[in-house]
Amino acid sequence: MNTTPDVTSNLSGGLTPEEFKEAFRHHPAGVVVITADAGDGPVGLTASSVFSVSAEPALLVFSVGNQASAAATLLKADTLVLHMLLDAQLPLAKLCATHGVDRFADTTLWDRLPTGEPFFHNVPARIRGKVLSKTPAGSSTIFLVHALESEIAEDCSTAKPLVYYNRSWHALSDASKLEG
Repeated sequence: MNTTPDVTSNLSGGLTPEEFKEAFRHHPAGVVVITADAGDGPVGLTASSVFSVSAEPALLVFSVGNQASAAATLLKADTLVLHMLLDAQLPLAKLCATHGVDRFADTTLWDRLPTGEPFFHNVPARIRGKVLSKTPAGSSTIFLVHALESEIAEDCSTAKPLVYYNRSWHALSDASKLEG
């Protein structure tokens, strides 16, 4: 596994953490639950830092704060599953964003893929990926992932994607569409 040195270790000045967080509260982001198991049991976390990088090959990135309860397992995992969420999955997003709970206690909510990764049921889109690299970046780690396979729900035509904006959960709908 390729791990790059932390290029941010010698930076000084710039925005304070509070200023940086305040700026990004005004940038909406899609909500994804990431699951993995590196042999010590399943972990899951809610993230809004996921984005596509390349379609050929299929690559995506996300970051995880090093203090996150799932960080140690994600750093050891070779593969993982990303679950793209709709407004109907708000309870799942909240579950995986809550500290100190067993996110996998309700065994009716999840299962394992034939390849072993834990996954949650009833999500509109799911991607299984192989971790290609982990790059330290300040108090977080950036993961580069090769998307290996996906499962997309048959009909999401009336779906409302779940978005996180200004410390709140939101659902996009046709009413929020400006053009197109």
